[in-house]
Amino acid sequence: MNLDSLNEKYRTLSPEERIRALYGDFSRVLFTSSFGTSSAILLHLFNKVNSAQAVQFLDTTYHFAETLQYKDQLTELLGLHVIDVQPEEWKNKFTREDHTWSKDPDLCCSINKVEPLDKIKPGFEIWVSGLMQTQNSHRQSMNVFEQKEDIIKFYPIIDMEEKTSKEYLLLNNLPPHPLVAHGFASVGCIHCTVKGRGREGRWVNRSKTECGLHL
Repeated sequence: MNLDSLNEKYRTLSPEERIRALYGDFSRVLFTSSFGTSSAILLHLFNKVNSAQAVQFLDTTYHFAETLQYKDQLTELLGLHVIDVQPEEWKNKFTREDHTWSKDPDLCCSINKVEPLDKIKPGFEIWVSGLMQTQNSHRQSMNVFEQKEDIIKFYPIIDMEEKTSKEYLLLNNLPPHPLVAHGFASVGCIHCTVKGRGREGRWVNRSKTECGLHL
């Protein structure tokens, strides 16, 4: 099934229906989660449909302590099978000593996020992510399925409205990320995230809006 056919088939389905249909069309599914402010929605949906699905967490070593606590909380609450994916130790050490995030954030993201994921992608047919059109201008035009180099990407909640996402968390008694109460609407690595609405707190005063995984 080509990309256009997939988008046509899945476009009118609910997020849960999309996930159920996915396992009929694909067998080797890569599911990544940042355990960020909206992550609980997709984690909960996948847990309902296929509780055995592994969740890959990109451990950059620069996450907020609150994000790691949230990861542990959701893992226990939902009974998740989480696999930590880490960068090469010597490269990560270089970015730490060099403070690469302040000089070349694209390089820092490449070393600590993109490269580690690129190493595991060949084992999968499709890559699932919780991107939403409401998060920034780059994501507004994304479809349910998109081609990303040599892998198809699947965004089951891409068209979920912000109001709906908040309602989903409340209706399913899902805890919010601890930093939401402190003014963080989006949470990434500690050096490149400040308080802000939407994703305005990410890479402040830079043209950068994405870590490189979704470009």
